[in-house]
Amino acid sequence: MALTFYWYPKCGTCRNAKKWLDQHNLEYNAVHIVEETPNKETLENLYKTSGLELKKFFNTSGQKYRELGIKDKMKTATEDELLDLLASDGMLIKRPIVTDGKKVTVGFKEDQFAETWL
Repeated sequence: MALTFYWYPKCGTCRNAKKWLDQHNLEYNAVHIVEETPNKETLENLYKTSGLELKKFFNTSGQKYRELGIKDKMKTATEDELLDLLASDGMLIKRPIVTDGKKVTVGFKEDQFAETWL
């Protein structure tokens, strides 16, 4: 089964992850995270499947994150409100996200990819 690879082509980390997937001949469907931002249900599913904290899904180094003051909102916002925020703008989402429906990785670390996807 092919992986789903949510990425932003201008992102260096995403390009490195794509190169890694290609080098290991892994089949994937690439989804441009800004042009085809995952909806709230998809994000909730990725989050619950990943076992990670929801804050790990935010692109904390992004301009949008700082502009919207999300760091402060994190303290008081509900899970539902945070998912709405993520679904509102693909630039808020940490990338790349890779999933096969059973496992999810957020960001790119070569050792984590090898452990999860090989």
